[in-house]
Amino acid sequence: MKIDLPEQKKLVYEMTIPIRWGDMDAMGHINNAVYFRYMETARIDWFTSLGLQPDPKGEGIVIVNAFCNFIRQFEYPGTVLIRTFVSNPGRSSFDTWATMERADQPGILCASGGATIVWVDFPAQKSAPLPGWLLEAVGLAAPR
Repeated sequence: MKIDLPEQKKLVYEMTIPIRWGDMDAMGHINNAVYFRYMETARIDWFTSLGLQPDPKGEGIVIVNAFCNFIRQFEYPGTVLIRTFVSNPGRSSFDTWATMERADQPGILCASGGATIVWVDFPAQKSAPLPGWLLEAVGLAAPR
């Protein structure tokens, strides 16, 4: 089953990741689990750029689902260009989306995916309202 990325989404982050020799599987292309690692790396790098650090005694993010559409295979050597988008803000969650292409083949999509982010109060083990600073940082709410 293919999950399409929405038309209405906002680009929030872009980065490149080198394809490592060890990312390949026995078939000579990048293993499917590595695509999820690439999306995770981009998502964590983006959150770090916002100043969001893990705080198990406070509040922070969790991923409640994730998916990947495999369109074309990546092969070593090369560099993956990952773009991260956001949409659908709710009380305590928003969706993230990712596109992946080879940096040396711009515009040729190799994979797309996404994940739903939920803001959580870790000690209470429940969702909490998204903080205003995060909504403003990702452009999902107008600055006050």
